[in-house]
Amino acid sequence: MSAGLADAPPGKGALTPAARRIIRLNYGFQLLFNLLWWMPVFYAYQKEAGLSDGQIFGIQSIYYVAFCLFEIPTGLIADRIGTRNCLRAGAVVMTAANLAPVAAASYTGFLVHFLAIALGRSLTSGAASAYLYDGLRAEKCDAHYLKAEGTARALGLAAKVVCWPLVGPLMSLAHAAPYVLSAASAAGSLVCAVALPRLAGTGTRTDKATGRGDGGRRGGAFLRDAGAALRCVASSPWLALVMVQGVAVFTLSRICQVNLFQPILLDHGVGEASHGSVLAAMTVAEAIGSARPQWLSRRLPPVAWVSVLSLALAGTLAAMTLGGPWAVVALLCLFAAATGFAYPVQRKLMNDAVPVGAPRATLLSIESLVDRAVCALAAVAVGAYVSAGHLDALLWHSALATVVLLGVVQLLLRSRRVGRDRAGAGTPAADPKDTAKSDGRPADEAVRVTGGGGRRPPGA
Repeated sequence: MSAGLADAPPGKGALTPAARRIIRLNYGFQLLFNLLWWMPVFYAYQKEAGLSDGQIFGIQSIYYVAFCLFEIPTGLIADRIGTRNCLRAGAVVMTAANLAPVAAASYTGFLVHFLAIALGRSLTSGAASAYLYDGLRAEKCDAHYLKAEGTARALGLAAKVVCWPLVGPLMSLAHAAPYVLSAASAAGSLVCAVALPRLAGTGTRTDKATGRGDGGRRGGAFLRDAGAALRCVASSPWLALVMVQGVAVFTLSRICQVNLFQPILLDHGVGEASHGSVLAAMTVAEAIGSARPQWLSRRLPPVAWVSVLSLALAGTLAAMTLGGPWAVVALLCLFAAATGFAYPVQRKLMNDAVPVGAPRATLLSIESLVDRAVCALAAVAVGAYVSAGHLDALLWHSALATVVLLGVVQLLLRSRRVGRDRAGAGTPAADPKDTAKSDGRPADEAVRVTGGGGRRPPGA
């Protein structure tokens, strides 16, 4: 694992044509897939369709539970059929999901809509990062992964800043425009997924690789993959700690930017008319941070930077209890910028910690499941605090809980066992049966990007 955060210097580790193609198509896929035009208006849209608050928030609760339930099976599917095929499937599901409210603007229609979105997003949550990481590593361009991951996120955020203000005028022309445009964007992401090059050694596992010729035993193969992923986490303290450290970033950012954003502003006298402008400013700040993680100094390793940025998020939350309206707006933008820096660094840490040959997409899905499960529990606590009028206490307690968690993580990181495991990160997984091979070569040597005219690898 690289100790620094800067991109590869000019003339060294230059991008190959295949790597450029992967990065550009990944930018297009991530931007279009996540461009949900209906996001700023979905609550009002459902109210106009006749849904009650209980129905609207009940659907949201079902959505989060469904997302958690889908994460592991979809990660297993990605490792079984190939990450590129999984991205295609996710884009197809997302396109159909965004059309559901157009076909049926009712409780059932919106429930199907959010369940399908949970499925589509879970199909791509680990597969997109795994494909980008494996593709660049195959081209010997993995030094560019951090910048590519961050820039993709930044472009997606910038697109939202540009497109979301247009939703209101477009709805006056066609009421269902936000959902139709979201479906069109998802269809565009499918075009990008179809154009992605094949990665040799990362496609569907053949009967030779799995040792199974009976299609009726595929369920057992999925269970073996799940077992391999869980054994990998259990046997790798470094991987497990990287996952736990990421919980702080994801939970704090999600709770603040989604659940607490409006309550914090209202508590400090910032009216609803200004909330859109504040959200736009926060999105710009996060986009800048996501696009430039290489600005972080090399003096600290990535794992230390994630801890430092997590502490910055916690400190910013606590400081919001002390400032006035303008100070709170500035702190929210600072919070968003720190989130932008942290996400790509944490994603690279996680990818680097996965042993060669281990089911990468499944492990990334496990990380996502852990993050969202903790976030779901935190949301319950947030509701209790806010309904009781204890917003300031919630912000302070969230900050203190983050400090305690990171303190425990840092103590464990200094243990000998974690140090040995960290030094061996990136080596092949311990169980040779679960290591994908191609033509008898080790898995890390079998991953190659092939052009349209070359020999297709088996199962790609």
